[in-house]
Amino acid sequence: MISNQVLQNTLEGLKEISRTEFCIIDTEGKVLATTFADFSIQPGDIQAFVESQADSQLVKGFQYFKVCDDYQLEYVLVAHGDDEDTYMVGKLAAFQIQNLIVAYKERFDKDSFIKNLLLDNLLLVDIYNRAKKLHIDADVRRVVMILELQQEKDHSAMESVKSFFGGKSKDFITAVDEKSIIIVKELEEGEGYPEMDKLAHAILDSLGLNQTEETHIAYGTIVNELKEVSRSYKEARMALDVGKIFFGEKDVIAYSSLGIGRLIYQLPIPLCKMFIKEIFENKSPDDFDEETLVTIDKFFENSLNVSETSRQLYIHRNTLVYRLDKLQKSTGLDLRVFEDAITFKIALMVVRYMKYMETLEY
Repeated sequence: MISNQVLQNTLEGLKEISRTEFCIIDTEGKVLATTFADFSIQPGDIQAFVESQADSQLVKGFQYFKVCDDYQLEYVLVAHGDDEDTYMVGKLAAFQIQNLIVAYKERFDKDSFIKNLLLDNLLLVDIYNRAKKLHIDADVRRVVMILELQQEKDHSAMESVKSFFGGKSKDFITAVDEKSIIIVKELEEGEGYPEMDKLAHAILDSLGLNQTEETHIAYGTIVNELKEVSRSYKEARMALDVGKIFFGEKDVIAYSSLGIGRLIYQLPIPLCKMFIKEIFENKSPDDFDEETLVTIDKFFENSLNVSETSRQLYIHRNTLVYRLDKLQKSTGLDLRVFEDAITFKIALMVVRYMKYMETLEY
């Protein structure tokens, strides 16, 4: 469970403090970490100690100590020396490594619990029972954030996110797939969506990810109970997908800001095709020329204001009116009328959604 590198770093730290040479061996006699330059293991000595009832033993000038996890032997710690001081230092080192095992085990258990919680794999009674055992507060405000990377994440990306949060035990950083990092953030009193938006931008800035178009971070709604964390995760996941379709220019997407895009995203494709056929008959928004599409986008952007739209397009007001009249003749929809404008806007969003779904099929 503990990496050999962590064990090696631990032994080197203990050696620096105690000036004692150490070696950690697994139950099969394989050296996992050592500070000895030329220590040769006698397999028979290790095997005899493993099979003995003793917790520690002096063998040929070396102190041997058993390191257990719940009474199950995990490692054999060897300290160089046969005096009382070496025995005491060895016992302290064995105690330190045993505490490392407990800490890593608890961390692993928490990570497993959070993953199962996010994926809705736990019964309600299990959520609260396991949370209590793992010392995780059940009734605090949390929000789930998902950082989606441009390519498959590596170990450094995960560690960078963890270091950004400073190793706070109340926040959980994990992953359930190859391209995203999940943050289960516990909120302080008074924190809300504006703070989460600032935090999301700060994460991208600190990791240098805000300059890549394919990197996004999304977050769900703030929930008040542990059992609702999975809902916030599903919302964040939907926000990522909907954001790619309708808000591609945004780095940070909040579920609460998805608007009508959230509804369109849940429509079945056959229904979308039927709707587009009813609105445009045998035509499609793709058939419009670039000039018409730019005019439509700018008109919507300016809340159907003819004067402001013509000013921003650097065209005469009558020219804009002519273009809108021409569009009305071809589609039967007058964008100056609110209901027609809403219908047209939804139709454009539905077409964009259908195009996105087609790319997923290939």
